[in-house]
Amino acid sequence: MKKLTALLVLAFVLTGCGGGGSSSAEESFVSGDGSTTYIKVSDRKIAPAITGMTLSGSNYTYQKDRVAVVNVWASWCSPCRAEAPTLVALANKYTDVAFIGILTRDNPANAEAFERRFKIPYPTVIDDSILIGFKGSLPANAIPTTVILDKTGRVAARISGVVTVASLSKLIEKVSAE
Repeated sequence: MKKLTALLVLAFVLTGCGGGGSSSAEESFVSGDGSTTYIKVSDRKIAPAITGMTLSGSNYTYQKDRVAVVNVWASWCSPCRAEAPTLVALANKYTDVAFIGILTRDNPANAEAFERRFKIPYPTVIDDSILIGFKGSLPANAIPTTVILDKTGRVAARISGVVTVASLSKLIEKVSAE
């Protein structure tokens, strides 16, 4: 009986721990587990056009002539902050690969501060609607999500959650060698 009472008290206390003051974006945030998915060349679908205004205020269009790493992120996302140094290091290592950010559910001013803090060397497009185009292949099912496109602009792989040097390097090298 004491255990039941303790459980009821604990349940009551925890239900009072609501997310008062948090944004709706953070409330609907889903974190990935770092799992990777690779698609055979014969089963790949064309990625949506990745084009639009960047955080720096310029227009950007991905040219489908090289492998691309597309990272979906937000400045309020702690896993995004955790993976930022890895993405920067790999963008500097794999200079023949296009690295592109897609900002989702975020304030551009906060995102600009994030880019300055982590010295992000690649463009970030401010257009959530791009993500809808991945629905038929490997959608961005978590924040962060990183999608790798092959040299013809088809979706080749996805990491759902935080990238690691090993996981992303392996996919970049595999897709680049095709």
